[in-house]
Amino acid sequence: MKLKLSRRKGLTKSELTQIRFAEGIPSVVYRKGGVSDKVCVDGDEMHSILRTLREGFLPTTIFQLDLDGNVEKAIIKEIQYHPTTYQILHLDFLRLVENEKVEIKVPVVCTGQAECVGIKLGGVLRRVIRHLKIKCLPKDIPQSLEVDIRELNIGDVKRVSDVEINENLRFSMAQSEIILVIAKK
Repeated sequence: MKLKLSRRKGLTKSELTQIRFAEGIPSVVYRKGGVSDKVCVDGDEMHSILRTLREGFLPTTIFQLDLDGNVEKAIIKEIQYHPTTYQILHLDFLRLVENEKVEIKVPVVCTGQAECVGIKLGGVLRRVIRHLKIKCLPKDIPQSLEVDIRELNIGDVKRVSDVEINENLRFSMAQSEIILVIAKK
């Protein structure tokens, strides 16, 4: 996904209001231990990108940010929404550096729901965690992590330790945390 950014001064609150009134989204592009850039994203462009993404896949989407002709890779680290209109108020982008590990939330995709023993017996899939925190290099960022639930019966659970991952990835959460359960109706 490619985004064109423009610089902003970021000195006054009225500047932010003017940007939002002009359908822009005030944003920051930062790197841990580095200098942050105050930028503005075109709101229409950002909304069209968000409409094309699958639900839950935004944290693993890598953006090509074009700022003054320099193109850098980044991910969205935080989005701030208006509490009643859900309009995007602010975006935080984290620059990706080749040799620096990044902590990222990866969506969990359940496979085998149609063949799941517990669901066939009248159970319901209850997802406790929708994203798993992973630490890895930017080149190793997975789009999603799959969890096969075909063999689960009513009352069975899948934990973080049950998810198979590449040796280049490391969980940043407790291995005993429950991801999902097949519950009684």
